[in-house]
Amino acid sequence: MRFENVAVIKKANIYFEGKVTSRTVLFEDGTRKTLGIMMPGEYEFGTEAKEIMEILAGKLSVLLPGSEDWQDFEAGQTFEVPANSKFKVTVDEVSDYCCSYV
Repeated sequence: MRFENVAVIKKANIYFEGKVTSRTVLFEDGTRKTLGIMMPGEYEFGTEAKEIMEILAGKLSVLLPGSEDWQDFEAGQTFEVPANSKFKVTVDEVSDYCCSYV
């Protein structure tokens, strides 16, 4: 997939001592996405907006808000996280992702 007519914020978003990084992509219609990499490890993220996470490469497990069961995701799969919530991720192998803010 390729994004056309976008602006990219040069400064990286860096989390967990550099184990998770991303770049913000801004679209003409005002929407935004982040493109990033997660190194193997365990992380907890908080959301403000609803997020759609698309896994482009790698493997990870996710504990979504309100769930007691971890779900596995790999390249080609997506999951959604509600706004104003927290979710946990265990990354099994280096994972490339695209996060869309809805």
